[in-house]
Amino acid sequence: MVKNADSDRQDVTLMLVAATDGDASAAVRLLPVVYDELRRLASGFLRRERPDHTLQATALVHEAYLRLVDPSELHFENRAQFFSIAATAMRRILVNHAKARARLKRGGGLHRVEFNEDAAAANTRHLDLVALDEAMDRLAEIDPKKAQIVEMRYFGGLTEAEIARAIDVSPRSVRRGWVFARSWLRSELARKLEIHQ
Repeated sequence: MVKNADSDRQDVTLMLVAATDGDASAAVRLLPVVYDELRRLASGFLRRERPDHTLQATALVHEAYLRLVDPSELHFENRAQFFSIAATAMRRILVNHAKARARLKRGGGLHRVEFNEDAAAANTRHLDLVALDEAMDRLAEIDPKKAQIVEMRYFGGLTEAEIARAIDVSPRSVRRGWVFARSWLRSELARKLEIHQ
C-alpha cells in the first residue's frame, strides 16, 4: 500500500511528538522518514556555496540531525517546525564553517550576496553566508517573525501554507512578511557591501 504525503506528514508529526515526550526510539525511527527531505535541504544550501566546499550534503545532514535530536533540545510540535529548525541548524553549521575558513584566509572566500529566490533556484554559488547570517540576526532583532519566515522559506524550503501553520498566521501575512524581509535583506546586504568596498 502506497502512503500519501498527508500520511507521511502525520507520521513525522507523531514521531516528533513522541520524541519530545521522551521516546528515544522515536528519534531513531524518524531519521529514515525525514532523511530525503533533509538531504534535499542540505543540497540546496550547498548549491549556494563555493564549488570547492569541503562539507558534503550527507555530512551536513548528519551533523544537523545530531543537533536536532539532542534529548535536551527536543521540543517539536510539528513537521514544519522540525524542518525550520533543521534549516537553522544547517545554516549555523555552514556559517561556522565559513567563519573558520575566513579566519584562516583573512577574508578569503567571501563574495557578494544576491538575495533572491531566482538566484537560489538557479544554483547561485559563492553565497556569503557570514554576511547573510549577520543580516538575518539584525532582522531578528527588528522583527523576529519576519526573520522566522525567511528562515523557513528561503533556508527551509517550506511553502507559505506550511509556514502559516507553523507560526499560526495567515498565508497572506506570510507573503507580506516575505516581501518585506526580502527587500530589507537586499538593502542591508547592499549597504554592507558598500561599506567594505
